Amino acid sequence: MSQAPAFARTVAVIGGGPAGLMAAEVLGAAGCAVTVYDRMPSVGRKFLLAGRGGLNLTHGEPFERVVSRFGEASPALRPALEAFPPDAIRAWAAGLGQETVVGSSGRVFPRAWKASPLLRAWLGRLRSLGVDIRLRHLWTGFDGAGRPLVAGPDGPSEPIRASAALLALGGASWPRLGSDGAWTEILEADGIAVASLAPANCGLHVPWSEPFRARFAGEPLTRVAIRFGGDVARGDPIVTETGLEGGPVYALSAAVRAALDRGSAPRIALDLRPDLPEARLAGSLSRPRLRQSTSTFLRKAAGLSPVAVALLREGPGDPLPVDPAALAARIKGLLLPVTGTDGIERAISSAGGVRREEVDGRFMLRRRPGIFVAGEMIDWDAPTGGYLLSACLATGAAAARGKLDWLRAR
Repeated sequence: MSQAPAFARTVAVIGGGPAGLMAAEVLGAAGCAVTVYDRMPSVGRKFLLAGRGGLNLTHGEPFERVVSRFGEASPALRPALEAFPPDAIRAWAAGLGQETVVGSSGRVFPRAWKASPLLRAWLGRLRSLGVDIRLRHLWTGFDGAGRPLVAGPDGPSEPIRASAALLALGGASWPRLGSDGAWTEILEADGIAVASLAPANCGLHVPWSEPFRARFAGEPLTRVAIRFGGDVARGDPIVTETGLEGGPVYALSAAVRAALDRGSAPRIALDLRPDLPEARLAGSLSRPRLRQSTSTFLRKAAGLSPVAVALLREGPGDPLPVDPAALAARIKGLLLPVTGTDGIERAISSAGGVRREEVDGRFMLRRRPGIFVAGEMIDWDAPTGGYLLSACLATGAAAARGKLDWLRAR
């Protein structure tokens, strides 16, 4: 633990997600008296939900590749990511007794797989640093003196008496877990520019026929590639009642959403056999069909599952080609129209937030000295794979260090 600074201040963190808790840890370790306020009955609720299927903490690919995953926001996020890179996140988790492992895809998980052991250890560390966590406290804005206002469970809004405050209120995905995006109206009314929150890493809507929906909703498409524009994502998407979801779909959802916002009619292309060259596939489809049904023939000659065969008919809506070359081309480039995306309430994350020009290099609001922001509140977007959580942890730590620098300067 670093030595307590001479300026020893009382500071506030508003929001008990990963970014807020990391900020509280950095501030507490520096000797500050830290109070965390959260509107929910417990902290880290979305963090726990993310860990139900295996908590993807970060990614093991080269650092420059990690930075590139944030697109236009990469230059702004680079200093925070450099100061708390994936290796440092793994070391931090190990320090909490949660060793990590790298999966076959490069994703990094706690060896225990779940989020709950890590969160319990983390909260124990915060208690040891003297961090006070106050639950069921809702941030409602600023008073006339610029102090943050918080309403407790039994009273009206009152100003927080702290030297500085850090907002880590999340985006707007899965609002029932606490991050509902209501803060956007407060900041916009305060003159702070906010990019509209939009669903990210979300399912895409495809206009299925009723027979296809009834038969195949919930079925996976295994080992396929999906293309949109110049991007390709591989994986096992799931057919849903409204379209497709899953890792490769989420990876392309930002570009598809942008196309929809422009008013275009985007189509994604599915390669149902990405491991097989088209010419070789056409050769296999040239075999005599004998008395086999189309489904049986495509299963044996092309290795397609029943849902993939049905999808071949579903996409274009016309009969399957008889010519082997034409049939191979459809299997390798099945075009599906996209009519929309899942709503933000079902998205894994949200795009948009406080515009980057409103935040200085310390993650302090330029229009509100002493008020810092971190995590998904800031306008950045990233695919799944540990990048979201990496940036939340890194910006939480960076904003806390920025707050310490600002306090020292004062």
